[in-house]
Amino acid sequence: MIVAGVMSGTSADGIDVALVKIAPPAARRAVPGLTLLAHRAHKFPRALRAAILAAMAGQSDVPNTNTAELARLNWRLGLAYAEALRATIASTKIRPALVGCHGQTVYHQGVAGGYVGRRFACTLQLGEPALIAAETGVPVVSNFRPADMAAGGQGAPLVPLLDYVLFADARRGRILQNIGGIANLTFIPAGATQSKLIAFDTGPGNMIIDALTQQLFSRPYDRNGRVAARGRVLTPVIESVLREKFFLAPPPKSAGREQFGAVYATKFLAACKKLSTKPEDAVATATALTAESISRAIRTWVLPRNRRSPVDLIVSGGGARNSTLLAMLRESLTPLDCAVTTIGATGMVSEAKEAAAFALLAYQTWHHRPGNVPAATGASRAAILGHITYV
Repeated sequence: MIVAGVMSGTSADGIDVALVKIAPPAARRAVPGLTLLAHRAHKFPRALRAAILAAMAGQSDVPNTNTAELARLNWRLGLAYAEALRATIASTKIRPALVGCHGQTVYHQGVAGGYVGRRFACTLQLGEPALIAAETGVPVVSNFRPADMAAGGQGAPLVPLLDYVLFADARRGRILQNIGGIANLTFIPAGATQSKLIAFDTGPGNMIIDALTQQLFSRPYDRNGRVAARGRVLTPVIESVLREKFFLAPPPKSAGREQFGAVYATKFLAACKKLSTKPEDAVATATALTAESISRAIRTWVLPRNRRSPVDLIVSGGGARNSTLLAMLRESLTPLDCAVTTIGATGMVSEAKEAAAFALLAYQTWHHRPGNVPAATGASRAAILGHITYV
């Protein structure tokens, strides 16, 4: 079955469409086989990106977008996803039989909080699936997170099933580290079953780096880590941040702009300015925070569960193109004998990985199979994820 996966992440810079061919599980294999056929990236128009960022600014007690705007944004994103799909189909001449669309997360609270007399977790993804199905003529699976959360999970991360399908190895442990707006990892011990996976968000990925680069240098992001390479890491800031509750909490755990968005970036910059007035130092320190938070998460929560097998760290996402960040990661992990590479070396396109994951999850839903990995999300059971919108 050919399935299109559609993804736009916390950086809100655009839409990735991955076209994948999925084969049913073989008799001796409990998971499907997956081959990437094509990938296309589509930028959000500037005004649409601004509307998305306003809707997910992150402070639950400060309304940033009213109800009418959320409704309009839901449908506008549906149009954007449909346009990206049509353009991808036209350029590749590959027509999918099914679409898996993650939607744009504008709010995610993975742990229970109080509201109007009750405590519960909640999440909200936008991008009207009925519009996508009508515009493309292809059924759509969407809204993947809630079923896992209803089963007691955090609704994230949902990529571990793809990680397991593509990277499980009998002899080597594999850490799949995605560095998007938020950084998250999946650890697959050598020879492990799905129940032995560990997966969680490690903290900010590119989110704070991008915010400071935009504010201080009027650039959308730090291309190849060039700004950070000119700066000095303000170690006291890093040490202070890593004592915060999120970083000390054991997995499962998830994060988003609610924790590390614009408000957090402002506080982080203020802490940097107390030690240095050089803007490059702030960007270097934000980059080091991403690297060190990943490294400490691996040392604290991952490697103690490794059974002396060699371990590979395979990096994907936008952070895989930041050479300064990768150099910091390699330096931090060298004493641990953890080989660091990027996902491009494995044949998967870095930007396509998360979109391919939602193609796989859509395939699972279509065939009435679970898509979550309870060991990763904290759910009490496996769950069939998402809603199906038929044509």
